[in-house]
Amino acid sequence: MIIPVILSGGSGTRLWPLSRALYPKQLLSLTGENTMLQDTVFRLASIEDRGPVFCVCNESHRFLVAEQLHETGAEIGEIILEPIGRNTAPAAAISAMLVTKKYPGALMLVLPADHVILDSEAFSAAVATGISAAENGKLVTFGITPNAPETGYGYIKASVNSTNEHAVYSVLEFVEKPDRETAERYIASGDYFWNSGIFLFNAESYLLELGAHDPAMLNACREALDKAVEDLDFLRLDADAFCASPSDSIDYAVMEKTRSSVLVPLNAGWNDVGAWSALWDIQECDDAGNIKKGDVLVHDVKNCYIHATSRLVTAVGLEGHIIVETSDAVLVASRECVQNVKVLVEQLKKSKRGEVLTHRRVCRPWGTYETLDVSERFKVKRIVVNPGAALSLQKHNHRAEHWVVVKGTALVTVEDKQIILNEDQSTYIPVGAFHRLENTATTSLELIEVQSGSYLGEDDIVRVDDRYGRQ
Repeated sequence: MIIPVILSGGSGTRLWPLSRALYPKQLLSLTGENTMLQDTVFRLASIEDRGPVFCVCNESHRFLVAEQLHETGAEIGEIILEPIGRNTAPAAAISAMLVTKKYPGALMLVLPADHVILDSEAFSAAVATGISAAENGKLVTFGITPNAPETGYGYIKASVNSTNEHAVYSVLEFVEKPDRETAERYIASGDYFWNSGIFLFNAESYLLELGAHDPAMLNACREALDKAVEDLDFLRLDADAFCASPSDSIDYAVMEKTRSSVLVPLNAGWNDVGAWSALWDIQECDDAGNIKKGDVLVHDVKNCYIHATSRLVTAVGLEGHIIVETSDAVLVASRECVQNVKVLVEQLKKSKRGEVLTHRRVCRPWGTYETLDVSERFKVKRIVVNPGAALSLQKHNHRAEHWVVVKGTALVTVEDKQIILNEDQSTYIPVGAFHRLENTATTSLELIEVQSGSYLGEDDIVRVDDRYGRQ
């Protein structure tokens, strides 16, 4: 049996402003109707003897991840919550411990949630090629057959002794991102592959190798799992134990040190979508070489990627540019410089700008809210509550709220009283009053919330009851 383990802990800072810390790229629909996480699940369909899907994700993404996974219809084994990011090696270790307990002898297919693979059949064939080696204790990595001297990827040198794509080669060396001259030499040799970050191995074999090369990580992960608690549909790792684990990738912690690593070539239209230019590379352009998403109007524009989400975006006389518009931010960059978007994100973080964390429209387990206007002492939001959902029973120490229902029916609790609000009806929530908003109907509830007070931050919430397990 093969247990897919999807790693969904990244933040995708190079795809800002669309990708944000609380809504990263793997949860976005960037290349089609499905999100990248969902596409990762769907491409597993043709893998034979596949078990339930495991997923490791950031605690703050848990409800979005769960919703998107359930929408795929796949059998879900575990959704593991990391209290803090510790790179891929600890995430794989926790998953391997669970797999050995629930499915002794099973193989693990470890793959990131934010990659594009255009040819799912070729991907499945590569996985099938690696099964025998993995069953015999080898740790299989999938090397992407390079088509250009790319300087943004790490490389793997293998003992290539045939031209058969369905071969298994011994790994000779992992090398860091090279300069262009070195990358050209790698391509000419035919011995080097791009490092995909996708792995196939027996769960017990991985744990044995990790224990040999990084016992501190193994012990910390074991303690974090031993003290983990079930929380709704999630497995919440012990924060103190997991934070004590060293932070390292599977490559550094195990693959570069073990003598059991092997490589299977993968030629399946792979791309890690590490920057906006990648979306221009992998999608179909118009006759002028442009990709236009949303409400876009151009004149004399060539080889550009333009993405509009909330308004009309126009461009004149540009070539080789990236333009991305959201409701609260606009990015304009040369295609050759988009890797430096991460520098802008770091500046936003230092300035404590909210645009690095969330969009104006924020997802919650009960629905969404969108900030429409904000000033020093007031904020206006549009709130949508899903059918059957409810906000927590809560109070605010610094703000009052005025709710106006514009669609649907609301059940409102204020202290010890409950009222029903229909369309065009409103109510007032005083400062310090415990209150809850519920949608008991089968259609969405929409309302306008006007906040007023001395402090309007999202952390001014005191919850006393929450059906989603939030503190």
